[in-house]
Amino acid sequence: MKVNEIRNLSTAELNEKIVSLREELFNLRFQLATGQLDNPMRIREVRKTIARIKTVQREEELKAAQKA
Repeated sequence: MKVNEIRNLSTAELNEKIVSLREELFNLRFQLATGQLDNPMRIREVRKTIARIKTVQREEELKAAQKA
């Protein structure tokens, strides 16, 4: 997911996306531990996407704080 796509989502959608990505990350780690993981690079992609979403959320918080 690209940053531009993330910026277009609402706060509620971002929170839902983080929850779903964390579930996916848990499942990927479980598959890694049991030796069933097909694409180990997917773990890295999910972690980076979570970080991107959190960064955008923090930017929005800082913008809101500056306006207040």
